[in-house]
Amino acid sequence: MSWSWKLGRVAGIPIYVHWTFVILIASIVLGYWMESHNLITALEGGGFILSLFGCVVLHELGHALVARRFGVPTSDITLLPIGGVARLQRIPERPVQELLIALAGPAVNVVIVGLLVFVFQVRFPGDVSDPQQLVQARFWPKILEVNAFLAGFNMLPAFPMDGGRVLRALLAMRLPYSRATRLAASIGQFMAIGFGLLGLCVPQYFLLLFIALFVWIGAEAEATQVEERIALKDVPVRTAMLTEYHTLMPFDSLGHAADLLLAGTQHDFPVVSPTDHSFQGLLTRSDLLTGLARAGRDALAGDHAKTGIFSVEASSPLAAAVARLRAGQGPCLQVVDQGETVGLLTLENVGEFLMVREALHDTR
Repeated sequence: MSWSWKLGRVAGIPIYVHWTFVILIASIVLGYWMESHNLITALEGGGFILSLFGCVVLHELGHALVARRFGVPTSDITLLPIGGVARLQRIPERPVQELLIALAGPAVNVVIVGLLVFVFQVRFPGDVSDPQQLVQARFWPKILEVNAFLAGFNMLPAFPMDGGRVLRALLAMRLPYSRATRLAASIGQFMAIGFGLLGLCVPQYFLLLFIALFVWIGAEAEATQVEERIALKDVPVRTAMLTEYHTLMPFDSLGHAADLLLAGTQHDFPVVSPTDHSFQGLLTRSDLLTGLARAGRDALAGDHAKTGIFSVEASSPLAAAVARLRAGQGPCLQVVDQGETVGLLTLENVGEFLMVREALHDTR
């Protein structure tokens, strides 16, 4: 994820923190300081938030390690102000496996609650319905209450919470996967409407408006992603690749590249060797514009191109290639067949392929 800093690795999985999380920590420490004017109290507030997100990391590791057990690798875990995100490279299509992966995260929080209550004899704050208790309670009771909340809140049957995936897995045992996803997403969006109305009508629940927006967007994104994955299933890369495109020589000017950009729809230009026309780099639209601003039209394309361009076999699955593009392997991929370049693959072209395919499906 962009604008994230790597903290390290746990169980071989990279852990990142988004810059907004650092702002959250600083704002909470500042808030405690302004309220108490006590440095120890302010640091304790920041330490509580760090401990809270440590529990979030354990929650996400629960998903990741169970997913690994089923052969599904995790790209990374990122800490955000709204929680954590474990980015699985794929979701198992067997509903039972997805059910166990989804339950693993809340199960970690339940285990933490059990250890605190039954082993360390920690008790909940006096009145759990009073939000001030969470601020005024001692450290371990607050950790106990927060883990109980994480387990319960994540089991709400709405994407992108774990409960939405549990619901989808249960529905997929009886329905086609795409239909189960769309139904689970619709239930989540219905809940989002309820959250939004409650947030508007009850002032102290104003934050529910943000949760409603988060749930609505997450549910729609999940449904769209699954529908796209099913649409691309068993489709080879060559079906959606771009076969007519312009290339540049290293000594071509940026002015020439700009003319090509304005004359057509191509945004990124492969830079090829003058001798064997093999791909040496890629001049992206952003690099082209930056080069024009700094060096002018007469600057050489080879001096501003990114070296290297990732390749993909024309017969390989299109879904896997799209995942590589979205994972940040460049704006386009070089498509090769038996060592020879036969095309380019971009997300824009894949989108057009899906639109054409959907239109043909509607016609039929």
